[in-house]
Amino acid sequence: MRNRLVSETALAFAPGGPLASNIRGFKPREQQLEMAREVAQLLHGSSGAAVPLVLEAGTGVGKTFGYLIPALLSGKQVIISTGSKNLQEQLFYKDLPALLQMLDLQVRVALLKGRNNYLCQLLLEQQLDGAQSRSPEVLDDLLRINQWAAASTDGDLGTLATVSEQSPALALVASSKERCTGKRCAFYDSCFTRKARQKSLEARIIVVNHHLFFADRILKDTGFAELLPNADAVIFDEAHLLADIAVTYFGRQLSLAAMQRVLERVEAVYQQELRDTSQLSDLARRCGSRLADWAQMTQASGQSDWRPLLADKELARQCWQLLEEFRALERVMLANIGRSDELDDCLEKWLDYCVQLEQFFNCEDQSAAYSIEQGSRLPTLRMAPIDVAKACQALFEVQTRWLFTSATLQVNRSLNHFCRTLGLKGARELILDSPFDYRRQAILCVPRELGDVRSEGDYQFRRLLEVCEQAINAAKGRTFILFTSHRMLQRVAQALHGRSRYPLLVQGSAGKQTLLKKFRQLGNAVLLGTGSFWEGVDVRGKLLSCVIIDKLPFVSPDDNLYRARAAEISKRQGDPFMELALPQAVIALKQGVGRLIRDESDRGVLILCDNRIVNRSYGQAFLNSLPPMYRTRDLQSALSFLERID
Repeated sequence: MRNRLVSETALAFAPGGPLASNIRGFKPREQQLEMAREVAQLLHGSSGAAVPLVLEAGTGVGKTFGYLIPALLSGKQVIISTGSKNLQEQLFYKDLPALLQMLDLQVRVALLKGRNNYLCQLLLEQQLDGAQSRSPEVLDDLLRINQWAAASTDGDLGTLATVSEQSPALALVASSKERCTGKRCAFYDSCFTRKARQKSLEARIIVVNHHLFFADRILKDTGFAELLPNADAVIFDEAHLLADIAVTYFGRQLSLAAMQRVLERVEAVYQQELRDTSQLSDLARRCGSRLADWAQMTQASGQSDWRPLLADKELARQCWQLLEEFRALERVMLANIGRSDELDDCLEKWLDYCVQLEQFFNCEDQSAAYSIEQGSRLPTLRMAPIDVAKACQALFEVQTRWLFTSATLQVNRSLNHFCRTLGLKGARELILDSPFDYRRQAILCVPRELGDVRSEGDYQFRRLLEVCEQAINAAKGRTFILFTSHRMLQRVAQALHGRSRYPLLVQGSAGKQTLLKKFRQLGNAVLLGTGSFWEGVDVRGKLLSCVIIDKLPFVSPDDNLYRARAAEISKRQGDPFMELALPQAVIALKQGVGRLIRDESDRGVLILCDNRIVNRSYGQAFLNSLPPMYRTRDLQSALSFLERID
């Protein structure tokens, strides 16, 4: 017997229903209605656990409304977690208000971001007090932020329009767990982060992102205890990102830049409060100098895998000397405990950092991969679990209803890889294909005579360049060229300059959103990008007619975490390529392919310059996982199709 929520959900999508009455050109989609019914079934009933639902909804299904409508109608408290800030803001500022109006519902909703997205009033006050040490440009921005803060109700820095998002002033006043003094803060009652948390507790629909969700549920390290309530249900959109994000939060990471900031705070305490304790200043400066030297030494090694690095006896000696300096500062801070609230807070954080640093130097956890990630000044030390399945399994066994959805979850028509990675046992699995007519709308071309992409030799490069030039001309610009490496991107970009009569937009020359805005405005541009442009980019219509991908996006065999995971699979007589490298590459390729057809009226050509997809046995797994585009190896046929798109 059909339950009430399923019936009400179906009515929302029916001809003459709220969507059809309010959205011009609305057409019921069988896949969208099926998804909405499945979500309604998941949310139906009394509180408690239910079998998790893992659902791939192909491009064009309309998955956002497919889960939002049953969530709104259910009356339950639902956390909706996204993989990107853009989607998070789209849900809160656009989709949810529109649906509440269409469905005539009064449901309280809240948007919750990570704490560094909110203004810290205490930091702003401190920066204005010390304004004489700032440049005129930064001071101007601080004054603009202060003016904005007086009128802001939520302190969300993302809504600050009078200051550039690249302004150094933002980092100076953004809320930070390192600087948070909790209830001791003079601004505690008006704290924007605390008020955001309070709103989320009272809301029925809470929109967050995956990073915040894991930080809250796993680390409980927000400065205000739990930020999120224990909701009735959690919906993960862009769920294909969960496994990689989980690695960050189930593992540990130590930012040496954060340690440097504590040292700067200690120096400030000496200058402003404890002038009788020169040891504080001396040791803080020595630690900072030692830290910079150590960072430079690790950078010069060119190695990111920490275990082989430790074999260098000189580096190992430097590690323990560095820790000795840090412990010396720790002892002086302990000797002055109670004399300064600021110093007491620094000590608490310093003790924690030193414990983490010692654990990293000892490198004892055989179930983790240890790596050092170089930053602009100081590196970040990471300890990543080889397998997050067990940890995720424990998390997702909590008495909550779980939905995992994305346009890219299946590999070779199976959701097994996704479920296995997250430890989801017994989940209900469903694949809803795109309603688009891909055979009519799109062509997949793997040109002949490509050469061996693994060599990246002169012949292969010349052929790639030749394909790019012909496709760009046939498409009249309107092309994305997606790369698996920055090196090849720069090489092709340099070669195309002066040879293309269409504007070239190259990743790194400006921010991602700036490049995309310019791409849309120009109408005939060519955008060259790597990883971040493979997903989360929505360019509809003839503005984007061609996507070129240089090669299949296999993870580098030198990647530390991949090597550790591959070794673990080999130990149990498994095949690292089939179990790990291939599924990851399939998902990544699907993301890149997904940039091409975004609407039922779109037409375009995908050119993959990697013949392994047709001449290797594993290529069929890629083809089975991609939309059913018309396939050809004849580049001229693909170019003719491009020329007819107007």
